[in-house]
Amino acid sequence: MKIKDIIFKSWIYISGIIVVVVTFGVFLYFLYKGIKVVTLEFILEAPGGMPLGTEGGVFPAIMGSLMSGLLSGLIGGLLGLCTSIYLVFYCNNKKNQKYMLHALQLLAGIPSVIIGLFGYTVLIVGLGLNKSLISVTLTLTVMIIPFIALRMKKALEETSKDQFICSLSLGIPKGYTIIHLVIPNALKYIMTSLGLGIVFAMGATAPIMFTGAVIIAGVPNKLTDPIMALPYHLYVLVNEGISIEMAYGTAFVLIVLVLLINLICHFIGNFEDV
Repeated sequence: MKIKDIIFKSWIYISGIIVVVVTFGVFLYFLYKGIKVVTLEFILEAPGGMPLGTEGGVFPAIMGSLMSGLLSGLIGGLLGLCTSIYLVFYCNNKKNQKYMLHALQLLAGIPSVIIGLFGYTVLIVGLGLNKSLISVTLTLTVMIIPFIALRMKKALEETSKDQFICSLSLGIPKGYTIIHLVIPNALKYIMTSLGLGIVFAMGATAPIMFTGAVIIAGVPNKLTDPIMALPYHLYVLVNEGISIEMAYGTAFVLIVLVLLINLICHFIGNFEDV
């Protein structure tokens, strides 16, 4: 075996080990630091104490993060899927496809704080909406659409192109083929992309700071209510020096939620294979 091949293989294995060690290291670190305060009361109660956050829990923040993440994931996932289907199966003009891909890539590269400022300017200043769940959802949707669309496009291209062509050659309508053949075959990768988009939205702090997250609020009963969110609550706890222990507990809860959502999306995507 050539020296170059040995170096290349060694680098691949070392990179994989580093990724695994760092991932589990971060999880175990926050488990060690946060498990002391993560009790049933911490999960089910609202923040309390003086200053606020030194006692109580994070239940409103958990619900706010879940609601904003799932709503933005639902809307962004639907729009991202439709965009990827158009780019892969309907856009025959290579120039238009190129422009759309450039636009998605540019939008995906915009910092989240700019997305938050855009949402604040358009939704709150321009349209007169209050800081609320709907403002947060729409802002996060703008942020995750390119993230989801680019990954779904790649999944559709790699899993279904040949079957799509064979189906069309048999005279089956394009729309029927996409709904009944393409999407089911690529469901695992579609759900993985959706899960990543949801957790990306749940972990964002800057967009929700400008558009709907507040220091204290209850569980929202309607779309026009403001929300608490785990990343913003974590930011307040650390930035204001309120309670590092509570911050570690909040971070651990957020990591567990992210892990659970990824596992659920992965299970749904593999459901037909079971």
